[in-house]
Amino acid sequence: MPNLIIDPRDQRFVLYEMLNVEELCKLPLYADFSRDLFDMTLNEAEKFAAGFVFPCLVEGDREGCRLENGNVHVPKCYHRCAQIYRGGGWTTMNVPAEDGGQGFPRVVAVAAKEWFSHNSAFVSYFTLTEGAANLIETYGTEAQKKKYLPKMHEAVWGGTMALTEPGAGTDVGSLKTKAIRRPDGTFRLQGTKSFITAADSDLMENIIHPVLARIEGDPPGTSGISIFLVPKFPVNEDGTLGKRNDYTIAKIEEKMGIHGSATCLVNLGDNGECYAELLGEERQGMKIMFQMMNSARIGIGIQALSGASIAYLHALQYAKERLQGSSLAEMKNPAAPRVPIIQHPDIRRMLIWMKSHTEGFRALIYFTAFCADRTLAAVDEAEREKYNGFLEVLTPICKAYCSDMAFRVTETAIQVYGGYGYCSEYPVEQFLRDEKIASIYEGANGIQALDLIGRKLGLKKGMYFMNLLGEMGQTIGKYQSALPDLAPDVQAAVNTLAEVAMLFAASGKAGNFLLPLTNAYPFLMLMGQVSMAWLLLWQAGVANEKLAAPDGGGADKAFYEGKVASARYFIKHVLPEVDAAAKAIKSGDVSMMKIPDEAFARREARPVPFVLAQYAAGVSAVRIPVARQEPFGPVVSDIVGQQDLVEALEVRMEPGEIIQAEADIFRRLEEVHRPPIGDARLFGDG
Repeated sequence: MPNLIIDPRDQRFVLYEMLNVEELCKLPLYADFSRDLFDMTLNEAEKFAAGFVFPCLVEGDREGCRLENGNVHVPKCYHRCAQIYRGGGWTTMNVPAEDGGQGFPRVVAVAAKEWFSHNSAFVSYFTLTEGAANLIETYGTEAQKKKYLPKMHEAVWGGTMALTEPGAGTDVGSLKTKAIRRPDGTFRLQGTKSFITAADSDLMENIIHPVLARIEGDPPGTSGISIFLVPKFPVNEDGTLGKRNDYTIAKIEEKMGIHGSATCLVNLGDNGECYAELLGEERQGMKIMFQMMNSARIGIGIQALSGASIAYLHALQYAKERLQGSSLAEMKNPAAPRVPIIQHPDIRRMLIWMKSHTEGFRALIYFTAFCADRTLAAVDEAEREKYNGFLEVLTPICKAYCSDMAFRVTETAIQVYGGYGYCSEYPVEQFLRDEKIASIYEGANGIQALDLIGRKLGLKKGMYFMNLLGEMGQTIGKYQSALPDLAPDVQAAVNTLAEVAMLFAASGKAGNFLLPLTNAYPFLMLMGQVSMAWLLLWQAGVANEKLAAPDGGGADKAFYEGKVASARYFIKHVLPEVDAAAKAIKSGDVSMMKIPDEAFARREARPVPFVLAQYAAGVSAVRIPVARQEPFGPVVSDIVGQQDLVEALEVRMEPGEIIQAEADIFRRLEEVHRPPIGDARLFGDG
């Protein structure tokens, strides 16, 4: 049975027939590589993914991580996978050969890692390590590189990205973590970081955290932020590990998905001795961190693509096997044989929607990685500038558009399965749960949209954006005569994209910043659809040439027909949404800003179906939401988090007393509210 992770034929099509990546081997930087080596690498990636990474997906989800004595233990199956991952050299694909790595082209490394990224919970321990190592490679001192990089490249030591704080998520400039300077040039950090992915694990002997903090006395806001390296175990001069650093893993977050990934709350310097080393220059923390974040955003695109791919292929297989209903031709014949559901029109609509989006994601992300390669390997400055511009402008599209629409792909896969898709006996519900986080972390998608309109469109006075539109125009012109019913539609959409961008520019000059700001996300999605249509047209043009060959596409005839069908469906059924979005933006309506806060919903006294006492772990205190009049009356204050204890009513109880109190509350409420009382677990942590 073929794997249901990636369609390897489509992967090779994008690499070799669309992008012609073997041409990279003619450049000095990649002269040691060949298509044979690329194929061998991808074959090994497929074997490892099918044999080890995919089998760990469900097991890791069900076992999850646990925190014991301050240390995180990952699912048992991850340890064998990690051994093979290290041994296969997957951690050093992008590391230059002179630094002990393999120096593969980015686009080939992306293709290999697409095989693993459906299990993003497992892969996160390694991708974050690669990102942290890249930061040290670029900004670290020679001593830091010597101390940390060899073990990090081998993934014997791990790495993270510690930005977020409980009171400063996206608003990084408001962070409270402080760095206290020591006479020896090192620092001691104090603060709390939240939602730190892979913050601890028993997969690694040591973990190096790049941490954003503010040196005492430095100015507020992002301009005063520096970045520090905080090792789990500080490294002695002889390379041995010292005693554990002064930070604690306070908790593992209970999440919707990626249960095998330890997402942690980290307390730094409770004893004032959290050792840290400055990375780069003081007050350059945001600039340095953005290098890692931009790379991570492409990584999120890979995660989104991989999740969409595995969901689509599973739904396709199910649709071919599931028998239900008769064919359209015999729909009135009760004795007609049952047919696979792939024969039903609505199922086919969902499948081709998933197919066209998944193939478009792959084209977009591979093209963007290819641009990174062309930037690195460019032989002249004009070429470097061209491809770097494409890379800059497309990065937020890869992250935000792909992650949002990939979630829709996983949702649609569940719909193909019907009721079975909603059940844990089938894997698609986990695909959806694991996919959702991609639109949230590494900068929520609304932030990606603001980055696109506020920074990327204006780079080089708009030259990067206009160059991309020009590249789209060249592709459209190339296939205008071969695909006359598709190319004009894509050109019209490109023109619309340009018009809306010009409208934003004019609005900004006129001081009307609300129009672009309130429509940043719709614009990003509009641009994502236009970019996908351009790339799918490109693929259809290549496939059409194969079909027009004397052998009619040979053994791959059906594959090439599928490429043309994907492009046609997307351009005819999805791309028209661009016109609706543009019409809405051009209307100039900013009602979302004009509506008063209190007009969103009127707060009224309402019956409370039940009250749940919340007990903070380790603290014998409980917050009970209480009435403004009588305790347990019909109106209560809002339930808040476990740390906001005893604001409305002070009560101190032992755990056993809490259980009795809850029983009393429910009994009193049942006397007043006859409808069934809901499940208390819905309002707590389970």
